[in-house]
Amino acid sequence: MTIIAQLSDIHLAVGADGEVDDRSGPVRALRNAVSSLLALPERPDCLVLTGDLTDNGLPAEYARLHALLSPLPMPVFPLPGNHDDRAALRSVFADHVAVVAAHDDRDPQAPFQYAVEVAGIRLVCCDTTVPGQAHGELDAGRLAWLEAALAAGPGTPTVVATHHPPFPVGVRFLDELALCDPAAFGAVLARHPQVERVISGHVHRASAGSVGGVTATTCPSTYRQIFLDTSRPGQAAVTGEPAGFAVHIIGGGRPAVSHFVPTGNYRPLMHVD
Repeated sequence: MTIIAQLSDIHLAVGADGEVDDRSGPVRALRNAVSSLLALPERPDCLVLTGDLTDNGLPAEYARLHALLSPLPMPVFPLPGNHDDRAALRSVFADHVAVVAAHDDRDPQAPFQYAVEVAGIRLVCCDTTVPGQAHGELDAGRLAWLEAALAAGPGTPTVVATHHPPFPVGVRFLDELALCDPAAFGAVLARHPQVERVISGHVHRASAGSVGGVTATTCPSTYRQIFLDTSRPGQAAVTGEPAGFAVHIIGGGRPAVSHFVPTGNYRPLMHVD
């Protein structure tokens, strides 16, 4: 089996001095997440970052993110969100295999997407961002890229990662900022039965739905969670729910499963016989 850890919506931000304050909430929250990942009894095979890694898309924010993730021994595969800047992400994470795979000499702001193989599974990271906009889209070019990426590994269990979720979560303002035309995305997935899971961020909550016959999940934020208000018209608010991350177990001859883990002092209180 392959274990994929997922962090999302980290939102590192510079202060008035242009530096990221290590006492800030996002930094402390990310440190808790990293410590919790390191405390897991079995090391994940890789870590996927599903967007909104920074708040402003600034090089200083990515540089601090890079440093804060450095204690992790597994490969890290970043993906941009609507708060991110593709060119800055490419520049600061240029030492990562994933970023090399997503390199584009012609346009540093080109869609940031790639496919990699990790411990017997394929990870396909698909860029759903629209520069300057909060919602997500997959135009014809990106859908064609996804189709080709999936067709390249028909016999290998596959996870598709996006920032914007391809299903409604039931919170109106979040659904208005989700992926436009998820049916087109789902139609591509339906043609590739090796896809076992779609993992996303953006909504700052754990949730599960489906698209194209595939189970899809969203990941808690490492920082702040969005209040679950399913009323109409509803109101955006954050909660005191604990921050968290996701762990996805893929392959091994059994169905994929996803766990959602709170960050902080994550350890067993006692062992049960």
